[in-house]
Amino acid sequence: MSELRVEEEAVVEIAGIALDIAIAPAAASVALQTRDIVARAIRAANETTGPLKGTVSVLIEDDAGIRALNRRWRGADKPTNVLSFPAAAAPSIVPRHLGDIAISYETAMREAEAEGRPFDHHVAHLAVHGFLHLLGYDHQSDAAAEAMEALERKILARLGIPDPYGT
Repeated sequence: MSELRVEEEAVVEIAGIALDIAIAPAAASVALQTRDIVARAIRAANETTGPLKGTVSVLIEDDAGIRALNRRWRGADKPTNVLSFPAAAAPSIVPRHLGDIAISYETAMREAEAEGRPFDHHVAHLAVHGFLHLLGYDHQSDAAAEAMEALERKILARLGIPDPYGT
């Protein structure tokens, strides 16, 4: 993600994770709010699943930036809400880099509004979802999706966030 411009960047230490959160210039208006939401969500996810020690990089970007990443790395020429890039295993590197997460604040805002959910709840869900992908969780089968969604519910409940999959 180094080719993208970054407005500001901060490293936050949370529960064994060095969380490097970069805010693209277009996302500056939601920088402080989103940084705090992402940090709390990943802390809850790490405490629930681990805790693990390592580093995670998070980019808060607009739709155009996410679209460019999605096109380059997944071959999908469209924006999406969250992308995860698990790091290759490198046991000799300490601290271990778990991977990178990119979140589109614009898509998150649209989805939250369409679903009648608070923006901070949706961004927390996206951060948790992205973090779980870094740990190897996926939703490629019904069973895997159910397991991942159950873990997301458990983590979000720790944050006081209602079930995002509820009807």
